[in-house]
Amino acid sequence: MELRDGQVAVVTGAASGLGLAMARRFAAEGLKVILADVEKGALEKAASALRADGAEAHARVVDVGVREQVLDLAGFAYDTYGAVHVLCNNAGVGSGAEGRMWEHEPNDWKWAFEVNVWGVFHGVQAFVPHMIKSGQPGHVVNTSSGDGGIAPLPTASVYAVTKAAVVTMTESLYAHLRAEHARVGASVLFPGPHMLRTGLWESHRNRPERYAKERPRRTPYRSLDQWEAAMRAAGREVRFTPVEEVAEFVVAGIRADRFWLLPPSEHSDTQIRARARSMLDRANPSYLESFILD
Repeated sequence: MELRDGQVAVVTGAASGLGLAMARRFAAEGLKVILADVEKGALEKAASALRADGAEAHARVVDVGVREQVLDLAGFAYDTYGAVHVLCNNAGVGSGAEGRMWEHEPNDWKWAFEVNVWGVFHGVQAFVPHMIKSGQPGHVVNTSSGDGGIAPLPTASVYAVTKAAVVTMTESLYAHLRAEHARVGASVLFPGPHMLRTGLWESHRNRPERYAKERPRRTPYRSLDQWEAAMRAAGREVRFTPVEEVAEFVVAGIRADRFWLLPPSEHSDTQIRARARSMLDRANPSYLESFILD
């Protein structure tokens, strides 16, 4: 689809990081943007900055894991503008799980699934029927991750499972949209090719009380800066991709109606081939060997 003045974009997880970068990029194309996030202060600051730059932007405090709040977000968008052309289901959290899978707390899984999986599904159900019915061109972008979307990082297995689910959900959405002959496209986004500087590492600050940890963590949460410092101390340099670069990649992908928003990466391609080969050969997953040895 073409992006042009007057269209409307809704982005979740938009108070900072990749979500904010996408909102800024859509605004640069002349789109009106609705930013949704759970962090009220950061969200209002982000929307105010966009308005100061001349964009038409609204901020809506939304917990995407709560269906009614996402339905209210859609209601606001359609009451305000009568249409939504781009929907980015981008909100996501880490789980805070520790240890082996059998040691994880059920609340770690419940919270991660509520945001990372149910949040995407709520967005699809709240917006897509309206987007189809309008008959106008539209596009849905669901944010996954190479961790799970391509192959799991077993040390972050809860997150990986949710992001694998996002890929399958988006594949199914694509097929359903095609079956309806809708003018709405769908893409699954793998941000990268390197790590992003986002607030995902501090997800615990927004963890709802209903999914509180049941026991104290054995180790304290680490910020991205602390993790990066630890990697450098171990002799490993970490590369980062600017969120603005990913947002540009998303805009290009929407214009090209590209389903796999997967940037070129030798590492990702190696993982994809290794996993596919393991399945085709009915062989054990040797691509997980380095983690099995840890």
